[in-house]
Amino acid sequence: MDSPTSPDKSHKTPLLPVEDHSIQKPKRSCFCSSLKSILASNNLSILLGPLSSTIVCLFVKFDGNVTSRNMLAVLAWIFAWCLTEALPMPITSISPLFLFPFFGISSADEVAHSYMNDVIALVLGSFILALAIEQYNIHKRLALNITLLFCGDPLNPPLLLLGICATTAFVSMWMHNVATAVMMVPVATGILHRFPTGPNQPVVVGKFCRAVIPGVIYSATIGGMSTLTGTGVNLILVGMWKSYFPEAEAITFSTWFLFGFPSALLLFFAMWAVLCYSYCSRSSGQALSPYFDKSYLQKELEMLGPMTFAEKMVLALFSMLIFLWMTRSITDDIPGWGVLFDGRAGDGTASAMVATLLFVFPSKKQKGEKLMDWNKCKQLPWNIILLLGAGLAIADGVRSSGLADILSKTLDFLEAVPYLAMAPAVCLISSTITELITSNNATTTLIVPLLIQMAKTMHVHPLLLMVPGGIGAQFAFLLPTSTPSNTVGFATGHVEIRDMIKERLSSGQMHEFNDLKMNVSCKNLGTRKCIDDDEYCNSADGQGEKVEVQKLYVAAKLERSSGMTSTTSTNP
Repeated sequence: MDSPTSPDKSHKTPLLPVEDHSIQKPKRSCFCSSLKSILASNNLSILLGPLSSTIVCLFVKFDGNVTSRNMLAVLAWIFAWCLTEALPMPITSISPLFLFPFFGISSADEVAHSYMNDVIALVLGSFILALAIEQYNIHKRLALNITLLFCGDPLNPPLLLLGICATTAFVSMWMHNVATAVMMVPVATGILHRFPTGPNQPVVVGKFCRAVIPGVIYSATIGGMSTLTGTGVNLILVGMWKSYFPEAEAITFSTWFLFGFPSALLLFFAMWAVLCYSYCSRSSGQALSPYFDKSYLQKELEMLGPMTFAEKMVLALFSMLIFLWMTRSITDDIPGWGVLFDGRAGDGTASAMVATLLFVFPSKKQKGEKLMDWNKCKQLPWNIILLLGAGLAIADGVRSSGLADILSKTLDFLEAVPYLAMAPAVCLISSTITELITSNNATTTLIVPLLIQMAKTMHVHPLLLMVPGGIGAQFAFLLPTSTPSNTVGFATGHVEIRDMIKERLSSGQMHEFNDLKMNVSCKNLGTRKCIDDDEYCNSADGQGEKVEVQKLYVAAKLERSSGMTSTTSTNP
């Protein structure tokens, strides 16, 4: 017998909906909807990759060299996906793992090696350490202390701006510039939050706000060029140098620092001077003082509390890692600690070791808790790591397939072009591509293999074109969408597009001057010998493709001995 509250079994809701045929529904055209789905812009972008590759395979012939043609087809496929962003960049970055074996360029093991080498180990270790710094708010403590130190009494706006920008640049030297911008922009907006907003905002206050936010995002970019770990572009350059010229002296962390830091320092003070001249005069301090409250910064610092054991240990490991990076290879007379291991240890070795120690030492917050755990490491920027691996894989493929030699022959017309005209043009082109088309990492991945062949044709050191191309790709200051750092700053509402364009054009001449300065020193970046030094020319092994660097020097010397005009002899 049914319970009084039980529903009537004869009126139970059916498990599946019953279609009422009495209701007339409009007929849908399945074919039209399917066609619209297929012709969607995203799907067409995806098809553009294989279509470009097919066109290259059908219509491009390289005198029977099938592997070179296939490599060009793969490049067309990958570049089409990069430029149209048909797929997420991390997914596009792993495409060489299946395209290279399918097209007969290299085996699966060979291409996978590019995704895990010493350069990638350097990135992984530094990213894990950056996560530890972020977890314990060490960067915020540093920023607040320096801001309090530089604000002055009475308030000195140019000095305060210098303190904020210098803190950002310093943090960006050891952490990725995008992560630095994400962490430092809230600190800057916290300071600006004390100022009035809206239509009644004083002109002086508005100008100071327009100086602080661009100062932070530009300082993150400038500081990132100082070290290998500051940005992915530097790592791509170093990885491709090692891939193309394995017998040449490797570019170590300390070597890049001695090259990049002086250049970044010059650019930093140029940027600060432009911002102060445009928005932040010394006389504005009296107008800003009523709105600036030091107690806010002091309160924020007190909320962090005294430094804990965990913070001190992370700082100690951070300092140890910098010391190991700077002393692995110092000079020819002072080889550094790397000689103890017969040159087998690299910068990635030190980075991985220090990252491991974060999981060994206790934090003393809770029993058994370590400084880091793997759940926190799930925030690692794998997109950057995969993009670096793709760049190194492409460099290996272009070299091993013979496409590099073919490109070199097609660029013979550049032999007579003066280097002093080519270097600024390379910098401008790479910067424009980053501003308007794709990211700085992708731009570097695309153009550096071509720049290496251009250098070979022009008989100049490869780094004399590689470095301007890479550095130019980093200086995308013009538009909010040029880099993620620009987007983060623009989203605050304190800066407008016309301000970014004005500051970029104002500092453009200084960037060109800095390019010339970098060209003077980048010849020594990978060799510690200049291009005319016979000792360096004779130090290469001299076997097969591994002596491409030596061939460049020999070609330059033969050209001089034959009495022809050499572009190398006019290099700064």
